[in-house]
Amino acid sequence: MSASVVRSVVAAAVFVLAGIAGYLCFWPVPIEPRPWAAPAPPGLTGAYAPNTRLSGLRTIDIGDEIGPEHIAIGPDGKLYAAMESGNLLRMAFDGGGREVFANTGGRVLGFDFDADRRMIAADPMKGLLAIAADGRVSVLVDRVSTGDPVRYANSIVVAPDGTIFFTDASTRFAPVDWGGTYQASVLDILEQSASGRVLAHDPATGTTHVVARGFSFANGIALSVDGRALFVTETGRYRIWKIDSGARDLDVQSGSPQAGVLIDNLPGYPDNLMRGRAGRIWVGLFRPRNPAADGLAQRPSLRKVLLRLPRSLLPLGQPYGHVFAFDEDGRVTEDRQDPEGAYPETTGATETADRLYIHSLHARTIGWVPR
Repeated sequence: MSASVVRSVVAAAVFVLAGIAGYLCFWPVPIEPRPWAAPAPPGLTGAYAPNTRLSGLRTIDIGDEIGPEHIAIGPDGKLYAAMESGNLLRMAFDGGGREVFANTGGRVLGFDFDADRRMIAADPMKGLLAIAADGRVSVLVDRVSTGDPVRYANSIVVAPDGTIFFTDASTRFAPVDWGGTYQASVLDILEQSASGRVLAHDPATGTTHVVARGFSFANGIALSVDGRALFVTETGRYRIWKIDSGARDLDVQSGSPQAGVLIDNLPGYPDNLMRGRAGRIWVGLFRPRNPAADGLAQRPSLRKVLLRLPRSLLPLGQPYGHVFAFDEDGRVTEDRQDPEGAYPETTGATETADRLYIHSLHARTIGWVPR
């Protein structure tokens, strides 16, 4: 090979490498990452010691549907489940008589029922919705005020007095703009701008206000028995908060006595919260933590680089089925795991007298275990 050819090959290689380096360092990305203090991962120890109590789930057929992200019992005694297609399925406890109750045209992530037997649903594509017994869908809330839209309605709980509490997971990344709920959640958690919040809607007056803000992806929500406190999962920072339900525009990062971390440094990404029996509150861990993700907590510039790589290279953790229950003082009372992750992305659990139904973002069946 002649010297001129060698020089040409080297020049071409340098040009290509410079292009790759330029892309990795300077190509625009939608996030502005912020540093944060990630606690050292605890691993599966103590109350979360490895077990196989979630392995071998029994399943209920859901036809061609995918992703029973949220499951709850309706006032009619039927089982309801929200699907990726926008369908809300209704069926008997054993899956019999399955039918489409309604379709929101979006993707419901959480729902509850009010005193009028309406389903109140959080749809990140649409906002806070009311769904009548005949399946008619209407929008209750899609903005807090003029210029302040609800970008990512996620989870919901209806208080006995009718107040509707719900999470707006991210005020930065709306799923309708970024290809779906999962894609938008990845952007928010990588950025760590802690823009998530808890909102409260009063159906009597039609008004909505901010209860608390400053969460890194505000996700599941549940109400205390006395109604004075809300439990909220902060997915992006592996913890569960307990906050005053009567708070107004509270910044949870400010150190206020109205908010405190109830359970910290979880071994995975917490998702839905669901009231169970005997005072239990169930939470699903979507995936286990990945040390590589925690290692980037103080390296915001590297998170930008990471986002320029194929999504398969993102440090999201390996599949691992995991749900657990805790009481209002933060004590873990039950823990169930499936180390093989056969039922993908366990997002929560719904408890009845004789069954525990498992929520999932991408499963093609409804999984359950006998109680």
